Amino acid sequence: MPLVGQSPLRKEGLDKVTGATRYGDDLSFPGILHGATVRSTIARGKLRSITFDPTFDWNGLTRVTASDIPGDNVIALIADDQPALVSSEIAHCAEPIALIAGDNAERVAEAIKHVHVDVEPLAAMLDPIAAASSPNGVMKDFLLEEGDLAAAFARADRIVEGEYRTGYQEQLYIEPQVMIAIPREGGAVEIRGSMQCPYYIHKALQRLLKLRPEQVIVIQAATGGGFGGKEDYPSMIAAHCALLAKKSGRPVKILYRRQEDIQATTKRHPSIVRHRSAVTHEGMLLGCDIDLLIDGGAYVTLTPVVVSRAALHANGAYRWQAARIHARAVRTNTPPNGAFRGFGAPQAIFAIEAHVEAIARELGMAPHALRRKNLLRLGDVLPTGQVLRSSVASREVFEDALQRSGFEEKRARYAEERTRGGRKVRGVGCSVFHHGAGFTGAGEVHLKSVAGVEITTDGRARVLAASTEIGQGTRTIFAQIVADALALTYDDVDIEEADTSLVPDSGPTVASRTCMVVGGLLHRACKEIKQRVPKGTSLAAWAALAPLEARRSLMQYTPPPEIVWDEATYRGDAYAAYGWGANVAEVEVDLDTGETTVLRLTASIDAGTVMHPVLAEGQVEGGTAQGLGWATVEELRAKEGRYLHDRMSTYIIPTALDTPPIDARLIECPTPHQPLGAKGLGELPIDGPAPAVVAAILDATGFLPTALPASPETLLAALESA
Repeated sequence: MPLVGQSPLRKEGLDKVTGATRYGDDLSFPGILHGATVRSTIARGKLRSITFDPTFDWNGLTRVTASDIPGDNVIALIADDQPALVSSEIAHCAEPIALIAGDNAERVAEAIKHVHVDVEPLAAMLDPIAAASSPNGVMKDFLLEEGDLAAAFARADRIVEGEYRTGYQEQLYIEPQVMIAIPREGGAVEIRGSMQCPYYIHKALQRLLKLRPEQVIVIQAATGGGFGGKEDYPSMIAAHCALLAKKSGRPVKILYRRQEDIQATTKRHPSIVRHRSAVTHEGMLLGCDIDLLIDGGAYVTLTPVVVSRAALHANGAYRWQAARIHARAVRTNTPPNGAFRGFGAPQAIFAIEAHVEAIARELGMAPHALRRKNLLRLGDVLPTGQVLRSSVASREVFEDALQRSGFEEKRARYAEERTRGGRKVRGVGCSVFHHGAGFTGAGEVHLKSVAGVEITTDGRARVLAASTEIGQGTRTIFAQIVADALALTYDDVDIEEADTSLVPDSGPTVASRTCMVVGGLLHRACKEIKQRVPKGTSLAAWAALAPLEARRSLMQYTPPPEIVWDEATYRGDAYAAYGWGANVAEVEVDLDTGETTVLRLTASIDAGTVMHPVLAEGQVEGGTAQGLGWATVEELRAKEGRYLHDRMSTYIIPTALDTPPIDARLIECPTPHQPLGAKGLGELPIDGPAPAVVAAILDATGFLPTALPASPETLLAALESA
């Protein structure tokens, strides 16, 4: 029986449940030092000087400033704008200025207090709307246009406008950021720690330390969650560890406590989205004019790909006869924002789904009827000119969610219950959404990802890929794919460590690409190996005699020939495949307190072929819970550029007791662009819960929350005003 579609035990599961797994802070090396960071306390300023208190005993402590950097003072990623350590101007609160390391963590913490930073304060830009019109305030912008928008608005019976806002969201992975640098002979450095993308760190340290590729070895330690927060930022911590290790000549570990982790690391980008839509009395969506603004923070980091994806999802899962989408990312003096599960799509999808609710209310239509009338289908054209030629499951997931949840019956029943009065009212709302799988446009082509398989002399298979296991099941899925392709057992497949000295660059573990893209490369590699084995000869017998070059197959990504994208015009097939989803949320609102309780969430999710049902259901449940937290309780405010909710006692997330029953169903609509039909799954489930919840609040109270989170304070104020 094929392993794909079954649910074998996780490859790393036994070690995790027995406590044998060693995470970053479990690792130690002889002579290891504890590192810490001196940070800015203001949002913007000119660095005048750094003084190490002469009355303090600095013996045995290693000190590093920007002047100690041997290469380029930059964290290399998309743009060379973020320094590893401030050398002249501070751009945000909690920006790294200096580093200290020593044998004793408590003494290092005390030493930090004796570093005096003289700064000339400068006026800070904290308002993203003002930043959009300031010189050099726009980091990146995109303009997508399709169809005759003026004609669409001229034909409209109604024009509906709305503004929708979302705030920061903290990834709050269970394991905080941790990194270790070990100096090696000849100036080389080895990095171990909690990360999603070893080759990001590999690239960054070459520039920073002026090293050759072979002099930087990056090895992922067991990683306790990432959600995008361990995509780009670990390069910063690795840089700091490496600088301290280089100067001290000893291994250095930096472990962030939760408060520092929240203050310093990247978050989900806040957004402001303005919609102006042309519609008919019958509910046909004619034209959408969308202005989308996201706050990138002080440095570019991954913001261009976030605003790009937001733009490409801003029209929602709907047919528009014409569209104009202007998306911008702006620079403010706040900590840089970066990747977070869905990166850009959740913000855009919340806005369009909330706006559809507003349109339905304006027209006096049932919101599910309006959606049903306008859902994308095969042959429809997206704002980039992409024609949906295959694997469109919008109607399947939507009708399944409505039917399984009893949406129409509950909508009528809750309406009748509200006529009886009472201080607690119930409502039901829905959402439908899509999510592009993999990197946008030519992103995968630029990555040139490589992954492969090696057959050992005893007939076992070893997977060679830098794709990391961060809790989502990468090792398990890869083993299933390879075992089936080579007719091996699950236990006959080993997964090589994510170690840049041992495995090729298979691209970052982001963008719901691991199974679809890297899994596809592994399947191709297995197919090539099978072709090398003479007919009538077993794999084990062949491997016992074959040279290494014959037993190893490495494959580089090439796009499907029918997928065409023009990076210059931003036109064409933005994604080879889209996943589709629908949610129905049932809520109870306390009219006296404004508190919203989500009673139940029904999810119908299409991610193509389901590789491992148990892991897939876990992805849906986890993403849904994160989406519900973003919708209702997760609030991260800032004052003068500094986060106020910087610990787990003040930044609230749903616990298991707060999470409602989640009734999830996986619907398979395979894509022809992956050997096994798989699409991405990790991000899709987070797109739909927030808009479904606000739609349910609208149904219950008559008030549509247009900003997230829909907190009790916000809702109560709106209800009292009404």
